[in-house]
Amino acid sequence: MINIDLPEWSEYELLDTGNGRKLERFGKYILNRIETQASWRQTLSEDEWHKADAVFKKNDDKHGEWTLRNKIPEHWSLQFEGMKLILRLTPFGHVGIFPDQSNQWDWIYDKIKAAGRPINALSLFTYTGASTFAAAAAGANVVHVDASKPAITWARDNQNASNLSTKPIRWIPEDAMKFVKREVRRGSRYDAIIMDPPKFGRGPQGEVWKFEENFPELLDYCRQILSDQPLFILTTAYSIPVSSITLSNMVADATRKLKNGTIEYGELALKQKSNSRILPTAIYCRWESNL
Repeated sequence: MINIDLPEWSEYELLDTGNGRKLERFGKYILNRIETQASWRQTLSEDEWHKADAVFKKNDDKHGEWTLRNKIPEHWSLQFEGMKLILRLTPFGHVGIFPDQSNQWDWIYDKIKAAGRPINALSLFTYTGASTFAAAAAGANVVHVDASKPAITWARDNQNASNLSTKPIRWIPEDAMKFVKREVRRGSRYDAIIMDPPKFGRGPQGEVWKFEENFPELLDYCRQILSDQPLFILTTAYSIPVSSITLSNMVADATRKLKNGTIEYGELALKQKSNSRILPTAIYCRWESNL
């Protein structure tokens, strides 16, 4: 059975979806953004949709622009548990957080906290750092790797805003595959690995990442740097042309030599306020030790 993970977060609401759009509340601001999954009709009236403070539309395949209907500051923040996460309107339509991930942050925190031992965690492609902060807040030593220097700068701003500057987090702006291969050669070991790889990307030296081609290889290298007492591997993926079953098969193949582990997989989703319709957003897979 495929699980559907539906988080609840008081500072975020999915108000409505439809006609290729989604209407969301981030704190006190309402945003109207593109949502390719929402091929159904909108539930709320046009008057409700016109209450959005900002509307995002694409100009080309990668970039777009925001039309402001009301004044929005250059950045604002939301609270989640002990984290303070900074939001901005970007030319890609992102705002700095993915609310559908919030249950995963709780899961990371709970698993590391319950381990009752020192945990070394590796956080790959995790954008502005919420997964990294969940691991660090639970007591892990975390290495955060991302090829995007602006994303790491944003994540470090979140770290300072969340009063986590004393937590043991190493920030490494590098291509994830290159870093993990080097860790294999060094004999480095991690108890927990967190990944949110993109569908397509480029590293700082022009390295090309394609999920279907490179993710199985990355998983294999990640398995090689797991410690003798691995705690978990968690991966999420957005906008890729495979199902969560395919993702679980990839993880199962990479972890086949690990004993006493369980795989859980499913979809990340959000429930809209207007009529409880579920919006699928991403897929995930988690391998965790039973020991």
